[in-house]
Amino acid sequence: MLFRNSNYRELLWSVSLWLLLLLPLHSVNATTLSASEVVRLSDQQMRGESGYSEMTMTIIRPTWSRSMSMKSWNKGLDLSLVLVTAPAKDKGSASLKRHNEMWNWIPSIEKVIKIAPSMLGQSWMGSDFTNDDLINQSSIVVDYQHAFVGNEEVEGKECYVIDAIAKPDAPVVWDKVRLWISKDNLLQRKIEFYDEFEELVNTMETFNIKSMGGRNVASKMLMMPADKEGHQTEIEIHAAQFNFDIDDAFFSQSQMRALRD
Repeated sequence: MLFRNSNYRELLWSVSLWLLLLLPLHSVNATTLSASEVVRLSDQQMRGESGYSEMTMTIIRPTWSRSMSMKSWNKGLDLSLVLVTAPAKDKGSASLKRHNEMWNWIPSIEKVIKIAPSMLGQSWMGSDFTNDDLINQSSIVVDYQHAFVGNEEVEGKECYVIDAIAKPDAPVVWDKVRLWISKDNLLQRKIEFYDEFEELVNTMETFNIKSMGGRNVASKMLMMPADKEGHQTEIEIHAAQFNFDIDDAFFSQSQMRALRD
C-alpha cells in the first residue's frame, strides 16, 4: 500500500470506524446542502464528545474463522484506545492513538510498539481492517473534496452517492472514497476505498440498525477486500455509550498497559 504524506493524520474512520455508523435520525434536504455539507453533517452527527463501544470482530477466511472481543474508547478527534478482551491468547492487547502518534501494546512480550506512518495500511490483528481504519482514521471532511455522483438504494433506503477525492498532498491512505449516505438519517450504509491507481481495494457495508446510547447504530459492519475471494471481517456492536466525562489522561501508554477485561 502506498501512502500520501503520512507524517500527519487526523481521525476519521473509528476506532471507532464503527463510530462512523452511530448517528441519530435526522433528515436532510439534498436541494439545500452541498456534497461537502452532507459529508460534514454525517461526520459530526456520528460522534459524541466521547464514545465507548463493546464489540466482536470475526475474521473469516475460506478454510477458517476466528473471533475477538473488544472494547473501545474515544474522545473527540485525537484520542482513541482499543482493548482486546478475548480470546485468552490476545487478551490485553491494545492500540492507542494520541493526536498524531500511535502505539500497540503486546502483553505476551510486554512491549509497546510505535506504529510508523508506513504501517498504517497494514492489517490490524490479522483482519481486513487496517491500522488506519481502526486506530488513526484520516479525515474525510478536511482532506477530501466531495461531489454528488448519483442516488441509489441500499437495503430499501434512498442514499446520496458521494465521491470523496483526496486533496493534493493530503495525509491520507485512500485516494478516493465513495460513500452511500442514507437520506433519511445520514447513516453511512456503504463505503468503497480506492487506491492511487483508482482500483477498488476494500468495500464496507453496514446492517442491523438499532438504538444504542440514545443513537441509531448500524450494529453490524462487514469489510470485504476486492481481490481476496472468501476473505471478510465482520464487526458486531453489542453496546455503546456517548457524551460522558473521560479525562485525557485515560488515553496514555500506562493506561494501555494496565487495562484488563
